[in-house]
Amino acid sequence: MTNTAQTQSHIIDGKMLAEKIKGDLKIEVDAFIAKGLRQPGLAVVLVGEDPASHLYVKNKINSCKKVGIHSVLKQLDKDVSMEEVKDCLRKLNEDEAIDGILVQLPLPKHLNEEEILDIMDPSKDADGLHPYNLGSLVQGKPGLRPCTPLGIISLLEHYKVELSGAQAVVIGRSKLVGKPIALLLMEKNATVKVCHSRTKDLADEVRKADILVVAMGKGKFVKADWIKKGAVVIDVGIHHERKADGMSLIYGDVDFEPSAKVASLITPVPGGVGPMTVTQLLCNTIYAYKKRMGLN
Repeated sequence: MTNTAQTQSHIIDGKMLAEKIKGDLKIEVDAFIAKGLRQPGLAVVLVGEDPASHLYVKNKINSCKKVGIHSVLKQLDKDVSMEEVKDCLRKLNEDEAIDGILVQLPLPKHLNEEEILDIMDPSKDADGLHPYNLGSLVQGKPGLRPCTPLGIISLLEHYKVELSGAQAVVIGRSKLVGKPIALLLMEKNATVKVCHSRTKDLADEVRKADILVVAMGKGKFVKADWIKKGAVVIDVGIHHERKADGMSLIYGDVDFEPSAKVASLITPVPGGVGPMTVTQLLCNTIYAYKKRMGLN
């Protein structure tokens, strides 16, 4: 029983922090409305019938309602042309009631993701993935940031993890997570090493980490004996497995149970990084709203 209690005390509660931030955002939005200002607005562009994408979009729209953000869903057929998607985005760029635009990924294979994201007004890029915003991150200029990396930083700061001078290892180099979280950690004066599938002696590199961020996309890939005693472990991966009894098993890129006994802090899957990603989307929308309304 003692071991269970100790393990639980090490669990980073992303759901709890996400709800707290949403409560703060609602207070802020209510204050805008009380001053006679319009609601912040978020538009979500959803292409096709992917069940996971529909579920994610539903969660995002429900979160908007909770904090008072006006949400618009633009649902397009899976066979929609590039020009039709671009035209949808151009109209949203011009819509004065919309402050943030999100294109739900992944897109059907016949659509060029980069070309579509390039059409978006970077000042309305709620996901922080437009080349202008990623370039601003590289240059250390203020702007919209990718949601999952922002959520990770919020978790680390909430749990008072010392970032300055820390040795951080990031596994994964995507533009969604790996590259931007490395840059954000460097902004906080951490020393960062980015590892990936071609890294030699990966386990040895991981063992040097005070802070480990895993966005590898491989279930239970990181083992407990890779983790330095007392390290902080952030697991970005999410995997679904159907068990023999029909129940769904959800787990991350880290072998959680044994790793939780080694780490000083660790995110669970689900309930760790995931809730923060949606919450940071709301934060980005309100950031864009305040900038457009001259409230920053």
